[in-house]
Amino acid sequence: MPALRAGLPPHPASGGSQRLYHCGDGKRTPLVEILEYSVLKKCDVLNRGFSGYNTRWAKIILPRLIKKGTGLDSPIAVTIFFGANDSALKDENPKQHVPLDEYAANLKSMVRYLQSVDVPEHRIVLITPPPLCEAAWERECLAQGCKLNRLNSVVGEYAGACLQVARECGTDVLDLWSLMQKAGPDFSAFLSDGLHLSPAGNEFLFSHLWPLIEKKASPLPLLLPGWRDVAEAQPELSLLGDGDH
Repeated sequence: MPALRAGLPPHPASGGSQRLYHCGDGKRTPLVEILEYSVLKKCDVLNRGFSGYNTRWAKIILPRLIKKGTGLDSPIAVTIFFGANDSALKDENPKQHVPLDEYAANLKSMVRYLQSVDVPEHRIVLITPPPLCEAAWERECLAQGCKLNRLNSVVGEYAGACLQVARECGTDVLDLWSLMQKAGPDFSAFLSDGLHLSPAGNEFLFSHLWPLIEKKASPLPLLLPGWRDVAEAQPELSLLGDGDH
């Protein structure tokens, strides 16, 4: 499991640090770092990214990652970003492959679980898998001694299933598969190897994800003041919440 960002100290008004969970099939990415910076002093971003995982495995471990808490520490948002591995071709990559119907059922199961631990649907954001640049990914596969094990058209079917689950469950959704391909004729710049997001791809994802997160985070009070607001003579009054700042 990736290292977790240390929690901020409790805020006297909120009773504790709010959390934003990012759950996906990749390890810690620049996206998480950008999210951390964007919500700094408002909530903690907890990365629950597991490289190579699919929804079949994620559904099993989700109850270990997010548990029912009090209203004060209920997540302000949970992003669910799976599908790139589920959509692997069964004949070429049977271990990661998850059939389309099961993928949709697994996503729906994860949403239902989150609802059962008091994370309402309006705090959940589903993200479709990104498009696949087949030429670049085939080079990676050949370098590893295997055949091309994914097709962009198939990834598109999984993206469509993700959109349908979001409609049925009433969650927010970000159609990354379509957005990247609509951004220009060559979306390969968004992918480092044809499959995984490049720095430009993470920036692109953030630019479309942030409006969905911002509306959930904007009502939160600051956990800590900006440096200009720290009382110079007695900083503890500002930083420990024992007085005005």
